[in-house]
Amino acid sequence: MFKRMLSAFGVGGPSVDTVLDTPHATPGQVVTGQVRIQGGSNDAHIDQIVLSLVTRVEVEHGDHEFGGVSEFLRVVVAQGVRVPAGQPMAVPFQLPVPWETPITAVGGQRLPGMTVGVRTELVISGAPDKGDLDPLLVGPLPSQDRVLDAFGQLGFQFRSADVEAGRIHGVHQELGFYQEIEFFPPAQYAGRVNQVELTFVTSPHELVVVLEADKRGGMFSSGSDAFGRFHASHQDAVNTDWAGAIGQWLAQVADRGGHSAFGGHAPGYGQPGYGYEQHGHHGHHRGPGMGAVVGGVAAGVVGGMVLGEVVEEVFEDDGGDAMGFEE
Repeated sequence: MFKRMLSAFGVGGPSVDTVLDTPHATPGQVVTGQVRIQGGSNDAHIDQIVLSLVTRVEVEHGDHEFGGVSEFLRVVVAQGVRVPAGQPMAVPFQLPVPWETPITAVGGQRLPGMTVGVRTELVISGAPDKGDLDPLLVGPLPSQDRVLDAFGQLGFQFRSADVEAGRIHGVHQELGFYQEIEFFPPAQYAGRVNQVELTFVTSPHELVVVLEADKRGGMFSSGSDAFGRFHASHQDAVNTDWAGAIGQWLAQVADRGGHSAFGGHAPGYGQPGYGYEQHGHHGHHRGPGMGAVVGGVAAGVVGGMVLGEVVEEVFEDDGGDAMGFEE
């Protein structure tokens, strides 16, 4: 980001530029960098330097849906900073990325509809000055990547992705929202399943994969949703036959009616055993197909726009609130 003059000090005041050591991260990782400040014509005092992680969240209210910016991590990286006139200074920082942070890039391609940014806020004379917003590309963990690979292997096609406010029944969440990655089903299920949604709920020790299938209604029946939920440690998830597990779940969803759900602890290779449940949630895609599909969608939907421009457009109307909603 370009250096931004601190308006609170007027003309000749210091400028600030937040620099990430790398714009790439994964859930649970620590992002590092520096807040670089260039002194102005006079000495200056900054009460606090605050960094936060923000993303765009959709909220359903009745028949309406509102979009806003949610701040889901806030860290004070320095207090009582004296900036000498004309002198440069750098404040190093470490920013822990929450385990439930939405994925914004898959296979080296930006995931359309998804943005996460690092926002810099300076508190000067008790008044916050929100400024720089640096994009952060959040890639999947190896355990999540295995699930995405399976969606690609099974022939799912990426449809869209967003972040929804709320909580999933029966799953412990630290954050008040969850990511939905929507897919068109493999060709053999066309006419029986409209779409499949995938949600990851991740902790340091466990990956929860939640699936929701939107079943197409027939001549004498209405459409319905079917849910599945799978739990696995990160180590087990890397060694799980996800294509087999998800394919089996989808086949049962397509063949059965109603709200039957299929889930339990994800089996490793050659390890049978599932349980039936009544709750869960969603689906996404990667692997041989995921990177290519996301790349194709990105080229067709956002054209030549770069991530920084997308982020600025998405967050430009946050109004300085932790959640600034707009219809």
